[in-house]
Amino acid sequence: MKKIGLLSDTHSWWDDKYEKYFAECDEIWHAGDIGSMSLALRFEDFKPFRAVYGNIDDSKIRAAYPEFLRFTLEGVDVLMTHIGGYPGKYDPRARSVLFANPPKLFICGHSHILKVMFDKKLNCLHINPGAAGKYGFHKVRTLIRFVLNEGNISDLEVIELKD
Repeated sequence: MKKIGLLSDTHSWWDDKYEKYFAECDEIWHAGDIGSMSLALRFEDFKPFRAVYGNIDDSKIRAAYPEFLRFTLEGVDVLMTHIGGYPGKYDPRARSVLFANPPKLFICGHSHILKVMFDKKLNCLHINPGAAGKYGFHKVRTLIRFVLNEGNISDLEVIELKD
């Protein structure tokens, strides 16, 4: 069993609440637009960290993290990218990867809009954790926690960060 903390679109913003809400997590995943290598390193120092780069990320972040990250953890096939869209409106680059070999869990960021949707066509759960940073049009900053265990995704929690 692994407890995962998921966020996106921090845009270089660190909030001490990340440590509070992810304290019991085994790993932290970041779905792009990290914003700075110093922020990425802060996450790496805190917990095991998996990330993809986003459209605002510089060459240092792009050298350290891929555009698409595919891995299996606790029997769950995961695909993560920054610009992915959502069921019925996938980004063309993501769509080609998704439809060629659908994962069980597809994670993306970019929109700053929190969405958790099941894609019946792909038999895949889609999660966009919204935005955890302060840059952008969003009114509420959000994080997600969930559990992976023996091929299952459970105990999904949405956390709103109040200022």
